[in-house]
Amino acid sequence: MTILDRLFGLSVALAENTAAQTAAETAEVAPEASPVAMIVTTFLPMVLIFVVFYFILIRPQRKKDKKVKEMLDNLKVSDRICTIGGIYGTITQIKDDTITLSVGNQNMTMVVARWAIRSVEEVSIENDSEALN
Repeated sequence: MTILDRLFGLSVALAENTAAQTAAETAEVAPEASPVAMIVTTFLPMVLIFVVFYFILIRPQRKKDKKVKEMLDNLKVSDRICTIGGIYGTITQIKDDTITLSVGNQNMTMVVARWAIRSVEEVSIENDSEALN
């Protein structure tokens, strides 16, 4: 063996020894995380995403659906309504899930499903002779 091999061999051995000591010191300083902490850090982001989706998407949609259901339950004869197709008319008869409308100047009758009502229009009559249809 040459002097260089002995020097390099010693330097490699010293480097390996120093690396082993550093790894042992690091292992002593950083204790292992508990299983509970690992579970919390795993599921916490998913729970937070669900909470955000609930308050941004699900809750407002439920409120909107509740208002629509309430509006459909409170329909009565002579209400001025607009259908989802954009047809304006006045309710003349209400049966279970069907509503008969009076539409146009000639008071044509039209039967639509209750779920096809978009909104109840607020009508203010300024002139008694003004026709609603």
